[in-house]
Amino acid sequence: MPRVKRSTKRSDRRKKILDRASGYFLTKSKLYQAAQEAVERGLKFAYTGRKQKKRQFRSLWIVRISAAAKLNNFSYSQLINGLKKAGVELDRKILADIAVKDAKGFTELVEQAKVALAAEKAAAEKAA
Repeated sequence: MPRVKRSTKRSDRRKKILDRASGYFLTKSKLYQAAQEAVERGLKFAYTGRKQKKRQFRSLWIVRISAAAKLNNFSYSQLINGLKKAGVELDRKILADIAVKDAKGFTELVEQAKVALAAEKAAAEKAA
């Protein structure tokens, strides 16, 4: 069986790990084994961080929408329910952007939600 010298593949792999570990503290940026453990750990945190980022932004959007809705004497849940009943299909990201940058536009959306909820309530009373 021929002898295998792993020079380029091995050194390339090690160089890639050490490049990723540049800036890490003490031996984590110098020694391959320590760097490999640190890089794997960092990649694990990066993966979970990408998932958490989505949750945190959705939470931020909900807080912004809720605050703007309260300025219009309306709750967040009533607003979302009213917009669904009115057929307004804006996601929370867009609603939060409108709430922050365009107060008049957001007030119009709240009015649409109020009208839709009032119409549904009237229909329910009529049916009962």
